[in-house]
Amino acid sequence: QVQLVESGGGLVQAGGSLRLSCAASGRTLRSYAMGWFRQAPGKEREFVAAINWSGGSTYYRDSVKGRFTIWRDNAKNLVYLRMNSLKPEDTAVYYCAASITYYTDSRISGYAYWGQGTQVTVSS
Repeated sequence: QVQLVESGGGLVQAGGSLRLSCAASGRTLRSYAMGWFRQAPGKEREFVAAINWSGGSTYYRDSVKGRFTIWRDNAKNLVYLRMNSLKPEDTAVYYCAASITYYTDSRISGYAYWGQGTQVTVSS
């Protein structure tokens, strides 16, 4: 069992930056690929970024490429999402998730453990 807790969300102006963190407990994250998803009001949850078990491979949705960066520190059981050049359309609750595999995956069904989410609000 893995417990995930996100932090770092908040209110930021368009063009600003935030860094989200995901802290894991219960088991080491070294065995899992990790992902970030988001859900805006009235919309379905969507994939944002994923990283494989070692950190050597990453994958992003097109709309965040070049603006968001995912990385991990397996020694500290942490996963991060750096978000630059934020836009109002990035406003959502952001969720950290641990995959059932070692490899990057954009499918919600590929993730077994989820955090409670952290709110990110980008004002125009």
